[in-house]
Amino acid sequence: MSASSDRHSPALAFHSKSPVINGKIYGEHHVSSSRHCTFPTFRIVFVLIPFSLLMTLFTLGFATFLASVTFIRKATPAIALDSGVGKLPFMGYNTWNAYHSSDKERFPSGMNNLTDLIHELGLKAGIYSDSGWFTCQLYPGSFQNEDRDVKLFQDWGFDLLKYDNCAVPFDEVIKEGMVGKYTRMANAIERLSKASGKPPLLFSLCQWGRTTDDIGPDWDALSSIINQNSFISWASDFYGHNDMDILEVGNGDLTFEEAKSHFTAWALMKSPLLISTDASLSKVTNQTLEILKNTEIIGINQDPIIGTGITPFRWGINPDWSNNYTHPAQYWSGESENGTVFMLLNVLNEPADLSFTLTESPWIRAGRQYAVRDLWSHTDNGTAVRNMTIHNVPTHGVIALLLSDAGDEPSGTQPPCARSEWCMDQNGTRIDQ
Repeated sequence: MSASSDRHSPALAFHSKSPVINGKIYGEHHVSSSRHCTFPTFRIVFVLIPFSLLMTLFTLGFATFLASVTFIRKATPAIALDSGVGKLPFMGYNTWNAYHSSDKERFPSGMNNLTDLIHELGLKAGIYSDSGWFTCQLYPGSFQNEDRDVKLFQDWGFDLLKYDNCAVPFDEVIKEGMVGKYTRMANAIERLSKASGKPPLLFSLCQWGRTTDDIGPDWDALSSIINQNSFISWASDFYGHNDMDILEVGNGDLTFEEAKSHFTAWALMKSPLLISTDASLSKVTNQTLEILKNTEIIGINQDPIIGTGITPFRWGINPDWSNNYTHPAQYWSGESENGTVFMLLNVLNEPADLSFTLTESPWIRAGRQYAVRDLWSHTDNGTAVRNMTIHNVPTHGVIALLLSDAGDEPSGTQPPCARSEWCMDQNGTRIDQ
């Protein structure tokens, strides 16, 4: 399930198939959710007498036909998957931090005129509603009016629905669990798409607590969200992304290094990337633009081949699997189309050295050396063999690396194993004793 935590009043979330940042277009984007099933394989041995052979074959054939019909019906992808909507994390701009609530005074020419203008810019447009009686700012919600509202949103020309979680109906009214509460709108979106022949709206769930709490423009909020995602980051893939909330790059008192860490973590964990600073370019600093225009980081977020994000391989100053919002996991890695991605976070309030053994990442092969690409300095930094140490990482700073296989490590590299635990010669001699 994809979810976000933006407990706010109606706000437009602009997103495009090719997001525009300072006149440049980057990547493809989407968000949705799906579940994938695998069926067990059985080995069956039949002992048949001649009399029962014909009837058995007929019975098996008929049963196979029924099973295939059942599996086809259950395994047929939802219309969202057929359309391709939601495969990659969506990217764009969310108006909340700059403009807050939307209303007829701010948009006097109406919604259709607004979405037409947005579409003319090569962007797509999103709108906000709520799964309860009201939104969090007490505008009308969509509960029991899902079909009506989604038809209105489509008629207005919107492409995305951000769907919040306030004003929950009483249990005796809703009689649904959390999944059922959101399935009402998901089904309405699918019904409308089938009836209209148009692509389904991109469905961006906001159910706080299942992924993270609301974001804020400060390090404590960012580190808390990173900490929460360290336990569920494995669950993100094509068509289902853990939405870590809108970006705070350019907002509040975040330092340049903190903003880089923020953008890196969100992008590499495959969260949707929604800029939400003041839209006026006259107020955007060069440092903010440098972060938002990092095409190497964005390219990993929008990787068309690998849908999974990075996950922790070591927590660092805390024992692994520690739940600590001030000091989340520091060492992360994941696959990409072009190699293994590493993210190292300095969660301390002072500069620090960060060291790791390459094979701590499950995506690195023993006995190989790797070419190192720095995704922030945009430089090729030689090759790494077995271990790496990054010195003097700034307070709350980040290191983002892409390692690509560069062949066998130098012959005779010692010790025999980079990680000594239970390293053994073929003659039975343990190296770690």
